[in-house]
Amino acid sequence: MAARAYWQGQIRLALVSIPVEIYSATKSGATISFKQIHEPTGKPIHYEKVVTGVGPVDTDEIMKGFEYEKGSFVLLQQEEIDAVKLESKKTLELTQFVDADEIDVLYYEKPYFVVPADDLAEEAFIVLREALRRSKKVGLGQLAMRGREYVVSLKPCGRGMVLETLRYADEVNKAQGYFRDIPDTKPDDDLMDLAETLIAKKTAKFDPKEFHDRYVDALKSLVERKRKSKGGKIIEDAGDDTPKKGGSNVVDLMAALKKSVESKGAAAATPEKKAPARKAPARKPAAKKRA
Repeated sequence: MAARAYWQGQIRLALVSIPVEIYSATKSGATISFKQIHEPTGKPIHYEKVVTGVGPVDTDEIMKGFEYEKGSFVLLQQEEIDAVKLESKKTLELTQFVDADEIDVLYYEKPYFVVPADDLAEEAFIVLREALRRSKKVGLGQLAMRGREYVVSLKPCGRGMVLETLRYADEVNKAQGYFRDIPDTKPDDDLMDLAETLIAKKTAKFDPKEFHDRYVDALKSLVERKRKSKGGKIIEDAGDDTPKKGGSNVVDLMAALKKSVESKGAAAATPEKKAPARKAPARKPAAKKRA
């Protein structure tokens, strides 16, 4: 495999150990990055690491320090940090299994592909993968990667498995504080019917290729136009698309939903379903002539 493993170690389930390799399942998309430029000279700005009262310092003079009280630090060398003993550095022990829907989506952070490290590990790897698939469970454990220990989940994915890092409880805000003021009322049945009809008409299989970063495209276009304009200022009137608060009522919502359901975009799927019915009569006369 051409890619470099993000982590190498073993998955342990009771007395069974499976050597595995983990690879990042995602990559950064096309982005536009900007540098700070000194306008009079057109040259990029650089940053130096300085000490107050001393000035610029060499990289080999820099150490990591933890501030245990204001202005007081404990200095640590990188070798000391690397030497911290943590079993999860090389072993992911599956300590619990849960239903996948028990884990709130807010806890999921980043996915990784998991593959067996060698031919000898394949049999145990496949057994664990299929056991998770049949039981419809997700394995949980803790794993240390790149200077941090994560809670992780493990589940089947095609021929392999996917490991996902999870956020700790204290990293997730409680939803109640944000949803408290939303009234607990039952929506109107007619409005619900219209909303469900609109959802049904726009339902399709998920295809990630259908979506792209329009902001990046717009920035690329701006950069190209700016380059051709030889430095001239380019400002577009984007209009005011800020949502207006208040002023809405049931009648307005009903009209908006009806208009949405009747629009061409929402009803695009309807002709495709009727198309086969129009072709059927053409085959019947042909059969009579042959008779």
